[in-house]
Amino acid sequence: MTSLDELPIRDDLRGKTPYGAPQKTVPVALNVNENTHPIPEDVAHDIVARVAAAIIGLNRYPDREFTELRTALAGYLGHGLVPEQIWAANGSNEVLQHILQAFGGPGRTALGFGPTYSMYGLLAAGTGTEWVTAERDDDFELSAETALAAIERHDPDIVLLCAPNNPTGTPLALDTIRAVADTARGIVVVDEAYFEFAEPGDPSALTLLEGRPRLLVSRTMSKAFAFAGARVGYLAGDPAAIDALRLVRLPYHLSALTQAAALGALAHADEMLAMVDEIRGQRERISRELAALGYRPYRSGANFVLFGGVDDPHAVFEALLARGILIREIGLPGCLRVTAGTEAETTAFLEAMASFAPNRMTA
Repeated sequence: MTSLDELPIRDDLRGKTPYGAPQKTVPVALNVNENTHPIPEDVAHDIVARVAAAIIGLNRYPDREFTELRTALAGYLGHGLVPEQIWAANGSNEVLQHILQAFGGPGRTALGFGPTYSMYGLLAAGTGTEWVTAERDDDFELSAETALAAIERHDPDIVLLCAPNNPTGTPLALDTIRAVADTARGIVVVDEAYFEFAEPGDPSALTLLEGRPRLLVSRTMSKAFAFAGARVGYLAGDPAAIDALRLVRLPYHLSALTQAAALGALAHADEMLAMVDEIRGQRERISRELAALGYRPYRSGANFVLFGGVDDPHAVFEALLARGILIREIGLPGCLRVTAGTEAETTAFLEAMASFAPNRMTA
Protein backbone atom coordinates (compact mmCIF):
# COMPACT_ATOMS: atom_id res chain seq x y z
CA MET A 1 0.00 0.00 0.00
CA THR A 2 1.33 3.45 -0.93
CA SER A 3 1.96 5.90 1.90
CA LEU A 4 1.06 9.57 1.81
CA ASP A 5 4.73 10.51 1.74
CA GLU A 6 5.13 8.62 -1.54
CA LEU A 7 2.42 10.61 -3.32
CA PRO A 8 3.25 13.80 -5.26
CA ILE A 9 1.26 16.13 -3.01
CA ARG A 10 2.19 19.81 -2.77
CA ASP A 11 5.30 20.43 -0.71
CA ASP A 12 3.49 22.94 1.51
CA LEU A 13 0.97 20.24 2.53
CA ARG A 14 3.57 17.68 3.63
CA GLY A 15 3.50 17.11 7.36
CA LYS A 16 0.12 18.77 7.80
CA THR A 17 -2.57 17.17 9.94
CA PRO A 18 -6.22 17.26 8.87
CA TYR A 19 -8.83 18.87 11.10
CA GLY A 20 -10.43 16.44 13.49
CA ALA A 21 -12.03 15.90 16.85
CA PRO A 22 -12.69 12.56 18.57
CA GLN A 23 -15.88 10.96 17.23
CA LYS A 24 -17.17 8.54 19.84
CA THR A 25 -20.65 7.27 20.67
CA VAL A 26 -21.18 8.29 24.29
CA PRO A 27 -24.24 9.22 26.39
CA VAL A 28 -23.00 12.81 26.91
CA ALA A 29 -21.12 14.34 23.96
CA LEU A 30 -19.96 17.86 24.82
CA ASN A 31 -16.80 18.15 22.73
CA VAL A 32 -17.56 19.91 19.41
CA ASN A 33 -19.86 22.77 20.47
CA GLU A 34 -22.96 21.29 18.89
CA ASN A 35 -26.37 22.44 20.04
CA THR A 36 -27.35 19.29 21.93
CA HIS A 37 -31.06 20.18 21.96
CA PRO A 38 -33.08 18.35 19.29
CA ILE A 39 -34.98 20.25 16.59
CA PRO A 40 -38.61 20.81 17.71
CA GLU A 41 -40.89 18.15 16.26
CA ASP A 42 -43.23 20.52 14.42
CA VAL A 43 -40.26 22.26 12.80
CA ALA A 44 -38.78 18.91 11.82
CA HIS A 45 -42.05 17.91 10.11
CA ASP A 46 -42.10 21.16 8.11
CA ILE A 47 -38.46 20.69 7.06
CA VAL A 48 -39.18 17.11 5.97
CA ALA A 49 -42.14 18.29 3.89
CA ARG A 50 -40.03 20.94 2.17
CA VAL A 51 -37.24 18.48 1.46
CA ALA A 52 -39.74 15.94 0.12
CA ALA A 53 -41.15 18.55 -2.25
CA ALA A 54 -37.63 19.38 -3.45
CA ILE A 55 -36.92 15.71 -4.19
CA ILE A 56 -39.47 15.72 -6.99
CA GLY A 57 -37.31 18.19 -8.91
CA LEU A 58 -33.91 16.59 -8.30
CA ASN A 59 -33.58 15.78 -11.99
CA ARG A 60 -32.88 19.50 -12.44
CA TYR A 61 -30.00 21.55 -11.04
CA PRO A 62 -30.84 23.73 -8.04
CA ASP A 63 -31.08 27.52 -8.18
CA ARG A 64 -27.42 28.41 -8.60
CA GLU A 65 -27.93 31.77 -6.89
CA PHE A 66 -30.09 30.30 -4.07
CA THR A 67 -32.21 33.44 -4.36
CA GLU A 68 -34.97 32.44 -1.95
CA LEU A 69 -32.48 31.38 0.70
CA ARG A 70 -30.48 34.61 0.39
CA THR A 71 -33.70 36.57 0.80
CA ALA A 72 -34.60 34.60 3.93
CA LEU A 73 -31.11 35.00 5.40
CA ALA A 74 -31.18 38.76 4.79
CA GLY A 75 -34.53 38.92 6.56
CA TYR A 76 -33.20 36.92 9.50
CA LEU A 77 -30.10 39.08 9.92
CA GLY A 78 -31.93 42.40 9.56
CA HIS A 79 -29.77 45.54 9.71
CA GLY A 80 -31.24 46.64 6.36
CA LEU A 81 -29.42 43.90 4.48
CA VAL A 82 -30.61 42.85 1.03
CA PRO A 83 -30.14 39.49 -0.77
CA GLU A 84 -27.34 40.91 -2.93
CA GLN A 85 -25.27 41.26 0.27
CA ILE A 86 -25.64 37.60 1.30
CA TRP A 87 -23.60 34.53 0.46
CA ALA A 88 -24.05 30.94 1.64
CA ALA A 89 -22.26 27.61 1.34
CA ASN A 90 -21.99 24.14 2.86
CA GLY A 91 -21.09 25.26 6.35
CA SER A 92 -19.21 28.38 7.35
CA ASN A 93 -15.96 26.51 6.67
CA GLU A 94 -16.77 26.53 2.96
CA VAL A 95 -17.71 30.21 3.21
CA LEU A 96 -14.28 30.91 4.72
CA GLN A 97 -12.64 28.75 2.07
CA HIS A 98 -14.30 30.84 -0.66
CA ILE A 99 -12.91 33.98 0.98
CA LEU A 100 -9.38 32.57 1.09
CA GLN A 101 -9.66 31.32 -2.49
CA ALA A 102 -10.80 34.74 -3.72
CA PHE A 103 -8.62 37.03 -1.62
CA GLY A 104 -5.72 34.84 -0.47
CA GLY A 105 -3.44 32.49 -2.37
CA PRO A 106 0.31 32.25 -3.03
CA GLY A 107 2.21 35.36 -2.05
CA ARG A 108 -0.59 36.55 0.23
CA THR A 109 -0.93 36.42 4.02
CA ALA A 110 -3.82 35.78 6.40
CA LEU A 111 -3.54 36.93 10.01
CA GLY A 112 -5.27 35.50 13.07
CA PHE A 113 -4.88 35.83 16.82
CA GLY A 114 -4.02 32.60 18.57
CA PRO A 115 -5.29 30.51 20.08
CA THR A 116 -8.15 30.62 17.60
CA TYR A 117 -10.16 28.31 15.34
CA SER A 118 -7.75 25.72 13.96
CA MET A 119 -9.51 25.53 10.58
CA TYR A 120 -8.25 29.02 9.69
CA GLY A 121 -4.70 27.73 9.32
CA LEU A 122 -5.82 24.61 7.47
CA LEU A 123 -7.92 26.62 5.02
CA ALA A 124 -5.00 28.98 4.49
CA ALA A 125 -2.71 26.03 3.77
CA GLY A 126 -5.20 24.53 1.36
CA THR A 127 -5.29 27.74 -0.66
CA GLY A 128 -1.55 28.40 -0.59
CA THR A 129 -2.02 31.39 1.71
CA GLU A 130 0.63 32.11 4.34
CA TRP A 131 -0.94 31.79 7.80
CA VAL A 132 0.43 34.09 10.51
CA THR A 133 -0.76 34.26 14.12
CA ALA A 134 -0.24 37.04 16.63
CA GLU A 135 -0.57 36.77 20.38
CA ARG A 136 -3.59 37.87 22.36
CA ASP A 137 -3.64 39.84 25.58
CA ASP A 138 -3.88 38.21 29.01
CA ASP A 139 -6.81 35.82 29.54
CA PHE A 140 -7.18 35.47 25.74
CA GLU A 141 -8.65 38.95 25.35
CA LEU A 142 -7.87 41.06 22.26
CA SER A 143 -7.63 44.83 22.54
CA ALA A 144 -7.63 47.22 19.62
CA GLU A 145 -4.05 48.23 20.45
CA THR A 146 -2.81 44.63 20.30
CA ALA A 147 -4.69 43.90 17.07
CA LEU A 148 -3.48 47.05 15.33
CA ALA A 149 0.12 46.41 16.34
CA ALA A 150 -0.06 42.97 14.69
CA ILE A 151 -1.59 44.44 11.52
CA GLU A 152 1.18 47.03 11.32
CA ARG A 153 3.81 44.33 11.84
CA HIS A 154 2.48 41.79 9.31
CA ASP A 155 0.51 43.91 6.79
CA PRO A 156 -1.88 41.00 6.00
CA ASP A 157 -4.10 40.58 2.96
CA ILE A 158 -6.79 38.97 5.14
CA VAL A 159 -7.53 39.38 8.85
CA LEU A 160 -9.62 36.72 10.58
CA LEU A 161 -11.37 37.77 13.78
CA CYS A 162 -13.33 35.11 15.66
CA ALA A 163 -16.06 36.79 17.72
CA PRO A 164 -16.70 35.15 20.16
CA ASN A 165 -13.41 33.33 19.83
CA ASN A 166 -13.09 29.59 19.43
CA PRO A 167 -11.69 27.73 21.41
CA THR A 168 -11.61 30.26 24.26
CA GLY A 169 -15.14 31.72 24.05
CA THR A 170 -13.75 35.23 24.48
CA PRO A 171 -16.11 37.98 23.29
CA LEU A 172 -14.61 40.63 21.03
CA ALA A 173 -15.42 44.29 21.58
CA LEU A 174 -16.98 46.14 18.67
CA ASP A 175 -14.38 48.89 19.11
CA THR A 176 -11.63 46.37 18.31
CA ILE A 177 -13.45 45.16 15.20
CA ARG A 178 -14.06 48.74 14.05
CA ALA A 179 -10.40 49.66 14.55
CA VAL A 180 -9.21 46.65 12.56
CA ALA A 181 -11.72 47.22 9.76
CA ASP A 182 -10.68 50.86 9.47
CA THR A 183 -6.94 50.12 9.52
CA ALA A 184 -6.28 46.89 7.61
CA ARG A 185 -5.70 47.37 3.88
CA GLY A 186 -7.13 43.95 2.97
CA ILE A 187 -10.22 41.91 3.71
CA VAL A 188 -11.40 41.70 7.33
CA VAL A 189 -13.52 38.67 8.21
CA VAL A 190 -15.49 38.59 11.46
CA ASP A 191 -16.49 35.00 12.21
CA GLU A 192 -19.67 35.23 14.29
CA ALA A 193 -20.41 31.49 14.37
CA TYR A 194 -21.40 31.73 18.05
CA PHE A 195 -22.88 35.23 18.05
CA GLU A 196 -26.43 34.16 18.98
CA PHE A 197 -25.06 32.99 22.35
CA ALA A 198 -23.56 36.38 23.21
CA GLU A 199 -25.13 38.46 25.95
CA PRO A 200 -28.45 40.02 24.86
CA GLY A 201 -27.84 43.51 23.54
CA ASP A 202 -24.24 42.90 22.48
CA PRO A 203 -23.81 44.55 19.05
CA SER A 204 -22.91 42.50 15.99
CA ALA A 205 -20.23 43.43 13.48
CA LEU A 206 -23.14 43.64 11.03
CA THR A 207 -23.65 47.16 12.38
CA LEU A 208 -20.28 48.12 10.85
CA LEU A 209 -20.87 46.93 7.28
CA GLU A 210 -22.14 50.17 5.79
CA GLY A 211 -19.30 52.07 4.12
CA ARG A 212 -16.80 49.24 4.66
CA PRO A 213 -16.73 47.15 1.46
CA ARG A 214 -13.81 45.03 2.65
CA LEU A 215 -15.56 43.87 5.84
CA LEU A 216 -17.28 40.46 5.78
CA VAL A 217 -19.34 38.96 8.62
CA SER A 218 -19.69 35.17 8.66
CA ARG A 219 -22.36 33.16 10.47
CA THR A 220 -23.52 29.53 10.66
CA MET A 221 -26.74 27.62 11.23
CA SER A 222 -24.81 24.79 12.92
CA LYS A 223 -24.83 26.17 16.45
CA ALA A 224 -27.82 28.24 17.58
CA PHE A 225 -30.10 26.68 14.95
CA ALA A 226 -29.11 23.11 15.96
CA PHE A 227 -28.42 22.47 12.27
CA ALA A 228 -24.87 21.10 12.34
CA GLY A 229 -25.76 18.08 10.22
CA ALA A 230 -27.33 20.21 7.48
CA ARG A 231 -24.08 22.12 6.77
CA VAL A 232 -25.28 25.67 6.13
CA GLY A 233 -23.05 28.71 6.63
CA TYR A 234 -23.44 32.23 5.28
CA LEU A 235 -22.02 35.71 5.32
CA ALA A 236 -22.99 39.33 4.78
CA GLY A 237 -20.88 41.88 2.97
CA ASP A 238 -20.69 44.32 0.11
CA PRO A 239 -22.24 43.08 -3.18
CA ALA A 240 -18.86 43.46 -4.90
CA ALA A 241 -17.30 41.06 -2.38
CA ILE A 242 -20.12 38.61 -3.03
CA ASP A 243 -19.31 38.80 -6.75
CA ALA A 244 -15.71 37.89 -5.94
CA LEU A 245 -16.86 34.73 -4.17
CA ARG A 246 -18.83 33.67 -7.24
CA LEU A 247 -15.52 33.42 -9.10
CA VAL A 248 -14.32 30.53 -6.93
CA ARG A 249 -17.44 28.61 -5.92
CA LEU A 250 -18.23 25.33 -7.63
CA PRO A 251 -21.31 25.33 -9.89
CA TYR A 252 -24.58 24.67 -8.03
CA HIS A 253 -22.66 24.26 -4.79
CA LEU A 254 -25.78 24.39 -2.58
CA SER A 255 -28.03 21.42 -3.29
CA ALA A 256 -31.78 21.78 -3.62
CA LEU A 257 -32.19 19.68 -0.47
CA THR A 258 -29.85 21.92 1.53
CA GLN A 259 -31.70 25.03 0.36
CA ALA A 260 -35.09 23.52 1.23
CA ALA A 261 -33.97 22.42 4.69
CA ALA A 262 -32.42 25.81 5.49
CA LEU A 263 -35.55 27.64 4.36
CA GLY A 264 -37.60 25.44 6.65
CA ALA A 265 -35.41 26.21 9.64
CA LEU A 266 -35.41 29.95 8.93
CA ALA A 267 -39.20 29.94 8.64
CA HIS A 268 -39.25 28.85 12.30
CA ALA A 269 -36.34 30.97 13.50
CA ASP A 270 -38.03 32.10 16.72
CA GLU A 271 -38.83 28.54 17.75
CA MET A 272 -35.42 27.25 16.69
CA LEU A 273 -33.67 29.93 18.76
CA ALA A 274 -35.90 29.52 21.81
CA MET A 275 -33.32 27.15 23.32
CA VAL A 276 -30.53 29.75 23.20
CA ASP A 277 -31.49 31.29 26.56
CA GLU A 278 -31.40 27.86 28.19
CA ILE A 279 -27.98 27.11 26.72
CA ARG A 280 -26.69 30.47 27.89
CA GLY A 281 -27.99 29.63 31.36
CA GLN A 282 -26.18 26.29 31.38
CA ARG A 283 -23.00 28.04 30.24
CA GLU A 284 -23.20 30.38 33.22
CA ARG A 285 -23.97 27.46 35.51
CA ILE A 286 -20.85 25.63 34.28
CA SER A 287 -18.68 28.69 34.89
CA ARG A 288 -20.14 29.29 38.33
CA GLU A 289 -19.87 25.70 39.58
CA LEU A 290 -16.44 25.05 38.09
CA ALA A 291 -15.17 28.19 39.83
CA ALA A 292 -16.62 26.91 43.11
CA LEU A 293 -14.67 23.68 42.60
CA GLY A 294 -11.45 25.66 42.25
CA TYR A 295 -11.07 25.63 38.46
CA ARG A 296 -10.60 28.74 36.33
CA PRO A 297 -13.41 29.30 33.81
CA TYR A 298 -12.61 31.98 31.23
CA ARG A 299 -15.06 34.62 30.03
CA SER A 300 -17.31 33.15 27.33
CA GLY A 301 -19.87 34.55 24.92
CA ALA A 302 -20.29 31.20 23.14
CA ASN A 303 -22.07 27.92 23.90
CA PHE A 304 -19.01 26.46 25.62
CA VAL A 305 -16.63 27.16 28.47
CA LEU A 306 -12.83 26.95 28.47
CA PHE A 307 -11.52 26.28 31.96
CA GLY A 308 -8.03 26.16 33.40
CA GLY A 309 -6.48 25.03 36.65
CA VAL A 310 -6.51 21.38 35.54
CA ASP A 311 -3.42 19.59 36.82
CA ASP A 312 -3.56 16.77 34.25
CA PRO A 313 -6.01 17.60 31.41
CA HIS A 314 -5.59 14.26 29.65
CA ALA A 315 -6.24 12.28 32.85
CA VAL A 316 -9.42 14.28 33.49
CA PHE A 317 -10.46 13.84 29.84
CA GLU A 318 -10.03 10.06 30.11
CA ALA A 319 -11.78 9.88 33.48
CA LEU A 320 -14.78 11.72 32.06
CA LEU A 321 -14.78 9.51 28.98
CA ALA A 322 -14.86 6.43 31.20
CA ARG A 323 -18.11 7.84 32.61
CA GLY A 324 -19.54 8.34 29.13
CA ILE A 325 -18.85 12.09 29.02
CA LEU A 326 -16.83 13.44 26.08
CA ILE A 327 -15.32 16.94 26.27
CA ARG A 328 -12.38 18.48 24.37
CA GLU A 329 -8.64 18.58 24.86
CA ILE A 330 -7.45 21.60 22.88
CA GLY A 331 -3.74 21.65 23.64
CA LEU A 332 -3.71 24.66 25.96
CA PRO A 333 -1.69 23.86 29.10
CA GLY A 334 -3.86 23.10 32.11
CA CYS A 335 -7.09 23.66 30.16
CA LEU A 336 -10.10 21.75 28.87
CA ARG A 337 -13.22 22.88 26.99
CA VAL A 338 -16.80 21.76 27.49
CA THR A 339 -19.95 22.51 25.51
CA ALA A 340 -22.98 23.81 27.40
CA GLY A 341 -25.55 21.09 26.80
CA THR A 342 -28.97 20.33 28.20
CA GLU A 343 -29.58 20.64 31.93
CA ALA A 344 -29.19 16.86 32.34
CA GLU A 345 -25.95 16.78 30.32
CA THR A 346 -24.53 19.71 32.27
CA THR A 347 -25.44 18.03 35.55
CA ALA A 348 -23.68 14.82 34.54
CA PHE A 349 -20.53 16.76 33.65
CA LEU A 350 -20.49 18.88 36.81
CA GLU A 351 -21.16 15.93 39.11
CA ALA A 352 -18.22 14.11 37.53
CA MET A 353 -15.96 17.15 37.91
CA ALA A 354 -17.00 17.50 41.54
CA SER A 355 -15.96 13.90 42.19
CA PHE A 356 -12.45 14.70 40.91
CA ALA A 357 -12.08 17.96 42.84
CA PRO A 358 -10.97 16.60 46.26
CA ASN A 359 -8.01 14.83 44.68
CA ARG A 360 -6.92 17.50 42.24
CA MET A 361 -3.99 19.88 42.60
CA THR A 362 -4.38 23.50 41.50
CA ALA A 363 -2.09 24.26 38.57
